[in-house]
Amino acid sequence: MAAEAVQQDPEGTLDQLLTGTYAQLKHWSNPMHRCGEYAGDNVMKDKSSSDAFFEFISYSRTPNNGRLNQMWGYSYKAIAQASNIINMVAEGQSPEVDGKLGEMYFVRGMLYFYLCRVYGRPYYQKDRTDLCGGKTCLGVPIVNGTPPDIVGQYALPDRATVEDTYKQILRDLSAAERLMGGMPERYNAHRPSYASLGAAWAMLSLVYLYMSGTYDNPDMAYAAKAAEYADKVIGSGVYELLARDRFMIYNTLVPEDNKETIFATKWVTADKLDMGNSIGSMYAVVSGSGWGELYPSAKYLALLNEAGRCDWRRGIAGLTDARAAFIEPQYSSNNRGVFRFIVQTVDAGKPAYNYLQLDTAIVAGALRCGTKNSSGVLTGTTYPLTLVDAGQDEYKITYGGATYSGYIDNFITVASGYPMYFIYKCSREGEDTHLHSPVISRLAEVYLNKAEALVKTGDLAGAREALNAVRNRSLPNKGYDAAEFTAQTAPSLVDKERTLELAFQAERSFDVYRNGGALERKYPGYLGIGNDRVIEVSPDDYRVVFYIPQTAINSYPSGSTLTQNPTSN
Repeated sequence: MAAEAVQQDPEGTLDQLLTGTYAQLKHWSNPMHRCGEYAGDNVMKDKSSSDAFFEFISYSRTPNNGRLNQMWGYSYKAIAQASNIINMVAEGQSPEVDGKLGEMYFVRGMLYFYLCRVYGRPYYQKDRTDLCGGKTCLGVPIVNGTPPDIVGQYALPDRATVEDTYKQILRDLSAAERLMGGMPERYNAHRPSYASLGAAWAMLSLVYLYMSGTYDNPDMAYAAKAAEYADKVIGSGVYELLARDRFMIYNTLVPEDNKETIFATKWVTADKLDMGNSIGSMYAVVSGSGWGELYPSAKYLALLNEAGRCDWRRGIAGLTDARAAFIEPQYSSNNRGVFRFIVQTVDAGKPAYNYLQLDTAIVAGALRCGTKNSSGVLTGTTYPLTLVDAGQDEYKITYGGATYSGYIDNFITVASGYPMYFIYKCSREGEDTHLHSPVISRLAEVYLNKAEALVKTGDLAGAREALNAVRNRSLPNKGYDAAEFTAQTAPSLVDKERTLELAFQAERSFDVYRNGGALERKYPGYLGIGNDRVIEVSPDDYRVVFYIPQTAINSYPSGSTLTQNPTSN
């Protein structure tokens, strides 16, 4: 579409251009999810993979990674389209035109934020030259529009600092708020597949939260801004926390029918060109479609069971925590009773953890476990089980000289020796196999933003109220009281609730590092480099951030430099 045609009739042409920009976000959302979620500790992999995304799981960072290049390329395509529209059309022609420009500012600011999360150090480390090759820590290049001459000689900037990248993000999101604010009847409304005032406020709340430092060394001014923007979303009255039963089918709701979703990258059935390569296909198999190779980590499952066991054998009624509804163990069809527990072992000379599912039987009036023969009788070595909690079917076992706890359950089908817990949070939208519109912002997250921000400002009462709004939905009547929620415990309680609520939404790894935490994986799964089964990554590790794709560096024009991230500690 010619620039002149757009400039002469912006109201008649902008909708088409905006639709094209939103369409770019569909391509972006897949690598975005993999970068954010796979590097966390909510998931485990059943085996190695030749796909480039396995480097995100194993922390075997390399710059020659096709998935990483997709994240970079699709982000900048959408940034270019949004920027070209902003540069092409003047503000002030009408509230309608301004509002559409505001939508593009939102898209651009959001994308710079996500890019900086992946390729730039956490904001609180922005001045740590020791982590950034002796220089100021870098974010990403600020390139607001297609160069005017892409055939001849042109220059592109090197990466801006983390601080300057965040300044760009705030400028864009503030412009989005200002321009969409001129039409509140349109933009202060539930329109989750498009930018809105709620989406801009929610993103500003999150950005300020990322700027708010760590719990040990908070920036109270930025934390206060995070809470302020969270309150704008909550106070708008546009969005609602779903009731518990409806929340448990969140993944099946299209964004337009979900008053909790603030902004999502919209997919429809016609987009399913390759559902075998969709986000949900790695987590589950639906109607024969998908790989089902990534399962919830034992660490995450333990959090779900913390307030009371989630017993999937009993269906919805057995799920103490509503968030367990997005997970379905693949039970064998014969209802074979087992005692399942995790044992610490050594694999190829390195620490490892493995699941064991031992058959159970009453022997001489006592419950024991081991291996049953074809006649259904325990044979060989058997192990007595000691009751821990009858209501939970929880027992203890002494195995290999150590004592472990676990649950009586039905046998879960295994893959590469690991029980298959399929995750459906990224599948079944509209009850359609792996259709999924990735959620960028939702109201529960905004409450969690507010809770963390208020802990950092010292308002424990306000933080507890915000946190319990989310917790009580999934765990009725199990909200924290003032005696539990203290200055010492609040950070870990907020972190726990954020982990439970935002799992499989590409947030976890960033949440750990931005607050100065180390990411620990001490649970079963094929998780690390080579034979490593245990990973611990400190917040100062060079692997906290991804490499700039080598393809992007190679494609920079002559005379321009795109600086790589450090390649070691």
